[in-house]
Amino acid sequence: MRRRFLGRLCAFAGVTAVLAACGGGGSGDDGGVVTLDYWCWGETTKVEEFNATHDDIRIKHTDAGGGTDTATKLLTASRAGNAPDVACIEYQTIPSLIVSDVLVEIEDQAQTLEGEFNPGTWNLTSFDGHLYGVPIDIGPQVLLYNKARFDELGIEVPTTWEEFADVAEEVRNEDPDTYLATFAPSEFGQFAGLAQQAGGQWWQVEDSTWSVGVADDASLGVAAYWQDLLDRDLIQGGEILTPEWNNKLNRGEILSWPAGLWSPGVIYGIAESQAGDWAIAPLPHWEGGEEQVAFQGGSALTVTDDDEVEAAVEFITWMNTSNKACELQIASGEYPASVECQEATAEQPPSPLVGEQQDYWEIANDAASSTLPNIQWGPNVNAAQSEFTDAFGEAVREGTSLEQALQRVQEAVVSDMERQGFNIAK
Repeated sequence: MRRRFLGRLCAFAGVTAVLAACGGGGSGDDGGVVTLDYWCWGETTKVEEFNATHDDIRIKHTDAGGGTDTATKLLTASRAGNAPDVACIEYQTIPSLIVSDVLVEIEDQAQTLEGEFNPGTWNLTSFDGHLYGVPIDIGPQVLLYNKARFDELGIEVPTTWEEFADVAEEVRNEDPDTYLATFAPSEFGQFAGLAQQAGGQWWQVEDSTWSVGVADDASLGVAAYWQDLLDRDLIQGGEILTPEWNNKLNRGEILSWPAGLWSPGVIYGIAESQAGDWAIAPLPHWEGGEEQVAFQGGSALTVTDDDEVEAAVEFITWMNTSNKACELQIASGEYPASVECQEATAEQPPSPLVGEQQDYWEIANDAASSTLPNIQWGPNVNAAQSEFTDAFGEAVREGTSLEQALQRVQEAVVSDMERQGFNIAK
């Protein structure tokens, strides 16, 4: 029987948000062997290794697509009663699946794993004191920069956002065809992370009442900061990873990207000729502020079938802590969530883009250990992301205020939550 813990969902959902529980699980026993259906993008090699080394649990892996695709398909499958037993879920989509009654609480079976993770990482899957997943990979934000071009122009790597603005101006003075960075209106995760670093709290919940702070003072301050750089033509406004942007980057005319630790692999995919030219540095911080950073990307392993939690957590534990799983994960280009796997990165080469950087893993691991401890996502991140892309895209195109665009996102998020029946603090 598949059971749900609806009583505890009151902290997350409004009067109409909790869906009825679905019957039927996706796993079964065959001669004492527990078979678990597992949805996750990639992971084929690790699953094959697990199956080859375990006799009592067998994993049937399905690549259900990445990001929101998996979350959407998982919700649909849960409503139909045929969800997998284990699934990869991006952190920002976990709350929406909790309020939709898709995920099973696993603190009784998995709480002992807490010591394997930094607090900021572990808390990404904990809500209202209950655990709904185990982190598998993370994307702490860093500054990826073209070291070869920095050296050529005689530019120092900025350590604060104030210095970042000064460097942006220096770049424009040294080479008018070049920009330090791009402000992209579709980079919701990037902006959210920068706002969180500045102290923004976009969602909070207490006693079943939500507070929405997308346009809080800290976040508006971040919007004003980037607005100033755009107004002075010190950074480029527009989308990234387009053919035009890729060409500029390959010509050495885009010099940095504040993003998650996955970013070197992305840039290498479009600029192989620049292998060894790039490096990472700690993300700039605000003058006088702490040097903590937020996450941009990453996912957790979650359980949807209450009847197979023990077997699921055994599989999840192996995926996060075994030496072989760590080795395979790092080799695939993922940055692992567990401290033990992070320590193992020193034995693996980084992406070829940053292959000449001797302290790459040291900086990466320092970023992972300096992440913010209490990041809370909300139940309608998809609505926020959609409105953000529209509002910020219009602002960049029309040259209007990013602060006003952020206020528009705030209003859209609140309206959407009210329509769904959530209690919103006034």
